[in-house]
Amino acid sequence: MNIEDFVKQINKRDYKLFKNDFENIENDNFKESENDINLIADFTEYSPLHNGHFHCMKTAKSLYPNSLFVAIVPGLFERSGRGLPYILTREKRAEIAISVGADIVVEGPPMGIMGSGQYSLSLAKMFKSLNADIIPRGFNPTDGFNKILDAIKLGHGVAPKPYKIVDMTTNKILLNDKLSEDNYIIASLSKSLTKINFDFKNKFLFVKRIKGVSGSYIRKAISENNFDNIKSMLPPQTINILKREILANRAPLDNFRYNEKIINNSNQLDYEKLKNLNLFSDKLAKKFINNRPFNSVEEVYNNILQGFSKFYKNRILSVLETAISKKVISRYIDYYPSIIRILNYKNKDVLKSFIEKINNTNISIISPLNG
Repeated sequence: MNIEDFVKQINKRDYKLFKNDFENIENDNFKESENDINLIADFTEYSPLHNGHFHCMKTAKSLYPNSLFVAIVPGLFERSGRGLPYILTREKRAEIAISVGADIVVEGPPMGIMGSGQYSLSLAKMFKSLNADIIPRGFNPTDGFNKILDAIKLGHGVAPKPYKIVDMTTNKILLNDKLSEDNYIIASLSKSLTKINFDFKNKFLFVKRIKGVSGSYIRKAISENNFDNIKSMLPPQTINILKREILANRAPLDNFRYNEKIINNSNQLDYEKLKNLNLFSDKLAKKFINNRPFNSVEEVYNNILQGFSKFYKNRILSVLETAISKKVISRYIDYYPSIIRILNYKNKDVLKSFIEKINNTNISIISPLNG
């Protein structure tokens, strides 16, 4: 099977999973924890897992050695928070995580078809459902950011607003500036955790990011099959699994989309369906109606209006790959996570401890696609 067909297979499989999740939303899947073991919940995309991710994992595990390390790896449709395809399927990213020390890997939200506030809220709900005790987050040390970290350590949500960051408990302005992407995610997550009344006082473990690792440089080198230039940035397990997946024609996936579906939805969905798609506006729907037909994904991309986020155009392409409406996404988030989907785990004893620990009765184990 070629990579284009493999990407189609992923999309079709994940659409069925999403539809099943949505149609089987339950109100009574919450349970009290039956196990007092500490759970480290680390959200990360692992595209791919590099030494920066590995450093954060090792730091958390060394400080809390008798804990379950749970990696939350998004998720349905294999699109990042920037709306871009991942380099490997989540099952393979999970396999790498287990191979370097994670105990459990669970599926995170479908980030690529959501706005940043939507997936931040979904992640917060996942942390609550996992009954997380420790939340490690890598951060970039910048002027004034320590004030924000100190507020979060106290359990205060901080709200990112245009050119200022505000403590949601004291209403004090903590910073009169914008945040870098990684630091913004920390602030946004604290805000979402506050919204759902999750007590995160003293739960965050902030780990200073290491230097000399670049995800974009790594992905570029992999696309050129040039592992020699990046072997110092990646654990050997990442390199071995990447090479295996490349040989099997299942990687790298980060330059491939379900182009046929994007073009068909752009040309065939009527105005009402377009404007009701998640992240679409009335103005954007009209622009699609007025400028079609489109003959390529590049034409579709160039037709998309500039959004508040520089990643908006890529997110819209991901939305067009799924054609899921605002209403459906909203209800999906309301009940998220209706199911905890396990991507991989260390052993049966770890799995048993995990199931006893989390606050969710609805659990499944996903079967990987193998082309």
